[in-house]
Amino acid sequence: MVLASKSPARTKLLTEAGIPHRIVVSAVDEVAVADAHPEAAPGEMALLLARAKAEAVATLPEAAGALVLGCDSVFEFDGEALGKPYTAEVAIERLKAMSGRTGILHTGHWLVDCRDGILSDDGELSSAIVEFTEMSDDEIAAYVATGEPLHCAGSFTIDGFGGAFLARVEGDPHTVIGLSVSTLRSLLARAGVSLTDFWRPAVVAR
Repeated sequence: MVLASKSPARTKLLTEAGIPHRIVVSAVDEVAVADAHPEAAPGEMALLLARAKAEAVATLPEAAGALVLGCDSVFEFDGEALGKPYTAEVAIERLKAMSGRTGILHTGHWLVDCRDGILSDDGELSSAIVEFTEMSDDEIAAYVATGEPLHCAGSFTIDGFGGAFLARVEGDPHTVIGLSVSTLRSLLARAGVSLTDFWRPAVVAR
């Protein structure tokens, strides 16, 4: 398995799910992909970006003979697609608007099968509804000061400081982190691979 993402959260999820993998980061320009598809809904954009990353890495020598997984997350709020805020000002503005309200976190998954010289690909979207608690201005400022939300879709994450401000998640929590293991299981099955084939028996000390 090759993961076409530099996200520490995604590689942690794969590792904890017992899936050995290598990381090969794509050079995909996310802004250019978004600009090329202005009509795409937030969920569609997540899948488009995941596909672009997976297919870009699949062309590299490092992907020869591997299964390449690309993922990308987009947060939908008030019908608008929110990616990474990058600046503190944007993150603060978003979090104030999101306080006490709900949105949808979309994570696109795209699997390219490069085994045996055969190049085939398949994708699937996983979405989860996220409800936020009421956040005070001081709490938002403190959260943004950690730097965590600046590089997260929607300006938050569930598996760090941001988890303190999530009241409820309806759907697969892994989707909110950025990689749904159950969705990956479905993609692998359609490629004729069982996720459990990646597992290694535990070594029992004597």
